[in-house]
Amino acid sequence: MFRLSRFIDEVLNPRPLTPARPPSGPVVIWNLIRRCNLTCKHCYSISADKKFPGELFTGEIYKVMDNLWAFGVPVLILSGGEPLLRPDIFDISRRAKEMGFYVGLSTNGTLIDDEKIREIAAVGYNYVGISIDGVRETHDRFRRREGAYEASMRGLRLCRKMGIKVGVRFTMTTDNIDELPQLLTMMDDEGVDKFYLSHLNYAGRGNHNRMDDAHHVMTRRAMTTLFEACLDDRARGGKKEFVTGNNDADGPFLLMWVRERFPDRAEHIERLLRRWGGNASGVNVANIDNLGHVHPDTMWWHHNLGDVRERPFSDIWMDTRDPLMAGLKQSPRPVGGRCAGCRHLEICNGNTRTRAHQISGDPWAEDPGCYLSDEEIGVGGEGERMTVTPFSRHARARIVG
Repeated sequence: MFRLSRFIDEVLNPRPLTPARPPSGPVVIWNLIRRCNLTCKHCYSISADKKFPGELFTGEIYKVMDNLWAFGVPVLILSGGEPLLRPDIFDISRRAKEMGFYVGLSTNGTLIDDEKIREIAAVGYNYVGISIDGVRETHDRFRRREGAYEASMRGLRLCRKMGIKVGVRFTMTTDNIDELPQLLTMMDDEGVDKFYLSHLNYAGRGNHNRMDDAHHVMTRRAMTTLFEACLDDRARGGKKEFVTGNNDADGPFLLMWVRERFPDRAEHIERLLRRWGGNASGVNVANIDNLGHVHPDTMWWHHNLGDVRERPFSDIWMDTRDPLMAGLKQSPRPVGGRCAGCRHLEICNGNTRTRAHQISGDPWAEDPGCYLSDEEIGVGGEGERMTVTPFSRHARARIVG
């Protein structure tokens, strides 16, 4: 995860660099249930509105939570499917809060009504993330449900009314990239606290729909739009959070933007980016699926590391006998192709290994989702070369073209 707004804050008000403090344990995204009332086209878990057998019982979840807390896991993101379809979701959430976890709820928002919002507020979630994939017609098409947009927006507004920190999660593809400016305007209009832009990753239905992935030049324009939106927010005295995920090339691209817009801050931002270190799958980000299988992150459901019913999570996570985990924990990672010679490898850490694996069968091949040119990353050869579009203060208005 790339916390863009933190870097923009450092551009505007740089602070002395302090030694990095490694987290006590990985952030765990936990898919407690696979069932969902929607069948979204980019769903990595390929959820559906049916019961999936073999899911962890409440008592089993509590036992795993005890191990996670003892192992130093600081954050639980409770997800699905649609987590609000689990009858025990609020019992699980309350227990997690009482134990001391930072607890987030990842939902499509359509089931949040006047009754549910009271229960959500009573839990005291640290954050509720709601997926919005475009304006009305686009969102409904992505979610494959007419009226999904209005239902999700109702849930978002109820969260805001109750004073709950709420964010919008937007998965970017060629079908919705031109609506990014409208969503950023909606964020302002609705008083949304956080905007999370997720690049399409090739997992689940996202793998089947990877031809809809935003083209590299379009991605560059979208990211520039997001940089400028965060800058605009700060100029207006705002404190909104802007975050991206599933493409760690965002870090080097930000550095390029800073060098052009704020050259006197570039050295400071580069040091911060190197300290950030890029992709953290298998190290500081973990996933447990609905059956109790552990994965390096949510996009690796096709690769199981172990089963929490058979071994504690802490043992599974530290076991590097699995070649994928050994490579993910290695620094630098054993990447090939353009990634191997990239001058930004220390910043992005080889980007997202899932895309490389889905395209080539090799998790260490170059990431086809990297939208930087050969010249920008300092490599030559037969790699893709693109026309680089200059940065612009008015990139938001130029996002399509």
